[in-house]
Amino acid sequence: MSELRIFYKDNEKIKVARTINALKELDKHDIIWIDLLDVSDKTEDTLEGFLKIDIQEDEEMEEIEMSSRYIQTDDSIVANSNFLKEDFSVEPVNFIVKNNILVTTRDVELGSFNETVKRMFVNARNFPSGYHVLVALMETRVEKDADLIEDTTDLITNLSSEINATDRMDEDVLIQIKDLQEKVTVIRQNIMDKQRVISNFLKCDLFPNDLQPRLTMIIKDINSLFDYTRFGFDRLDYLQDTFLGLVNIEQNKIIKIFTVVNIVFLPPTLIASMYGMNFDFMPELHWRLGYPFALCIMVVFTLFVLLIFKLKKWL
Repeated sequence: MSELRIFYKDNEKIKVARTINALKELDKHDIIWIDLLDVSDKTEDTLEGFLKIDIQEDEEMEEIEMSSRYIQTDDSIVANSNFLKEDFSVEPVNFIVKNNILVTTRDVELGSFNETVKRMFVNARNFPSGYHVLVALMETRVEKDADLIEDTTDLITNLSSEINATDRMDEDVLIQIKDLQEKVTVIRQNIMDKQRVISNFLKCDLFPNDLQPRLTMIIKDINSLFDYTRFGFDRLDYLQDTFLGLVNIEQNKIIKIFTVVNIVFLPPTLIASMYGMNFDFMPELHWRLGYPFALCIMVVFTLFVLLIFKLKKWL
């Protein structure tokens, strides 16, 4: 869905315009934030001419080099950052701040953007410039990342409880562990991306002084999230080792059963093979009690073997 939103100050309130033609009617000093959601190239060109900026293409937004992720000039900032969606897919977002106006470019709906808009309308005084909106977006995004970590931690806990309760030994457990490891990896990469961007913001002298403590707090929150992701990795490694250990124990039990069965039936097999020999002189061959005698010997040896296993506590 294509959408353009221009947030601007009107006395003590923040209002929003939804057409590019509103730029001609608004005072540039009143504009705080211009949000572009999958807009046309024509709209982007009009905005570039109005603000004298260069909106990056999708390929540029997805570059991983630091020179492409953050650019600072005398009067503007260009930053690219990845935002996670609920399905753990990554959506690149381009931020441009010039003349206190924030311009964001993205292709999909993001919950952190909608949450920031709600905060703007509730407390307009906290958003006097585009820099304040940018910091609020990052704060909201870090909170969303924390929620994703909590949800993933709950999934890990549930999987651990499920294994302990049902002794599941199928390959589906390993697949679930692998999926959770990939989710934690994606979250960690996303957090590292935010850390790099916020670190550059802290070094930038264009940000108002009142935002420095908030940026510092975001860095502290990100560092704490790193600890949570590391804990998640450790739990998944432990869970995987535990599962593989339980699989080995289960396999050893099966092998033990087959071994016991083979050894128990070994003496009767030996006796039966002896009496199956084709020798001319076998005293028990014509003995009336020879068959019961052979069966008794088989049973006695079988019980003897089982008794030894029992005394050795192998059973």
